[in-house]
Amino acid sequence: MTSYSADLKSKTISAEQAAALVKSENWLEYGFGVGQPDVFDRALAARVPKLNGVKLRGCLALKPRAAVEADPDSRHVRYMSWFFSGFDRKMHDRGLCDHIPMNFGEMPDYYRRFLDVDVAVLKTAPMDEHGFFNFGGSITYHKAICERARTVIVETDASMPYGFGIENAVHISEVDHVIDGGAGMPVLKNPPAGPVDEQVAQLIAGEIEDGACIQIGIGAMPNAVCELLARSPIKELGVHTEMFVDALVKLYEAGKVTGSHKKLNRYQMTYTFAAGSARLYRFLDRNPACFAAPVDYTNLPHHIMQNDRVVAIVNAAQIDLTGQACSESAGPRHISGTGGQLQFVRGAYASRRGKAFLCLSSVYEHDGRRESRIVARLAEHGVVTTPRTDVMYVVTEFGIANLKGKSVPERARALIALAHPDFREKLERQALELRLIPRAFF
Repeated sequence: MTSYSADLKSKTISAEQAAALVKSENWLEYGFGVGQPDVFDRALAARVPKLNGVKLRGCLALKPRAAVEADPDSRHVRYMSWFFSGFDRKMHDRGLCDHIPMNFGEMPDYYRRFLDVDVAVLKTAPMDEHGFFNFGGSITYHKAICERARTVIVETDASMPYGFGIENAVHISEVDHVIDGGAGMPVLKNPPAGPVDEQVAQLIAGEIEDGACIQIGIGAMPNAVCELLARSPIKELGVHTEMFVDALVKLYEAGKVTGSHKKLNRYQMTYTFAAGSARLYRFLDRNPACFAAPVDYTNLPHHIMQNDRVVAIVNAAQIDLTGQACSESAGPRHISGTGGQLQFVRGAYASRRGKAFLCLSSVYEHDGRRESRIVARLAEHGVVTTPRTDVMYVVTEFGIANLKGKSVPERARALIALAHPDFREKLERQALELRLIPRAFF
């Protein structure tokens, strides 16, 4: 077998040497989630005052970005994010970050067709015996980045899980430099489920059939669904998801996941990225039950729909009485991104006997006041993440409604019934004023 140890040795450099390769006006790529570099980031932070006009692109930062923090006026480095994590959101609130709108499943195509990358620095597993650096917990669009980048640098980390799949690694022959990193994987904690989350989860779990193929993301509500399913008599579930979370490990270990009814990657759980506990990363490492794929494989609707009985469970921040769902902003304040929501809603609906659930609590707290998430009109400057034509099931703790095929007045009445009782009278009055509901309905 060919040994690549000499190539690895010749291409290994320090983080400081790697940071020196970044020049003013460069497009610098940090990649996605757990695949973002840490050792390089700290080295670049020390170099920031010597640079100007560097455009730094990333997505879902799971740790503070030292290079951005080192430039509080954004005079040297400007960070741009495809989807906000809590860290991205805080940077945006301070004026240090811009949002790039996207549909997640289209990302590899964005890079291959439209984007320039001068330097890409991606965290990977250490090189294997075949000369590959595995993307592990962040396959997403990293292969496309490597194809486009003029300089490819990998930062290795022994704690990165090694995933089996497609387009899930870059070969040493395609890598310009290697940094021996080892900063450790970020741990992402799921918020505990509250009573409202449990009520919503019970409604959704009652709609999931044996042999369904589920997509689930982070958050208390989706994880509460998994907890209920793990304790239920349901069987032979499949998994085709963008994000692999701890709740899916519990569901698999409870014997509920076999993948025996899947059409794509039968008997395997398909994902494009992961974030969670150290236990989650150990579960994914070299696990034949898991299939790691690029995001255009996991998220494009014409792939999703090939599995039968797909169940997509997504969250919304606000929904208006016609069914428009906002999941990424609070008025003008950007909080996350479209991500894969719209594509999974469409893919699940197109699946044979598929279902897409948009779940939200009926109320939230704002400046000490309780506000309704179901509103007559979306907040000013609120972003429509899922159009009303695509929304299928809407779920709050007060019930579940299928909007498909319903007229605007029927939608408004169904959604008012899902609102908190304290807000229903006001919503009915507003619906009349906006002529969403004719008086004959009353």
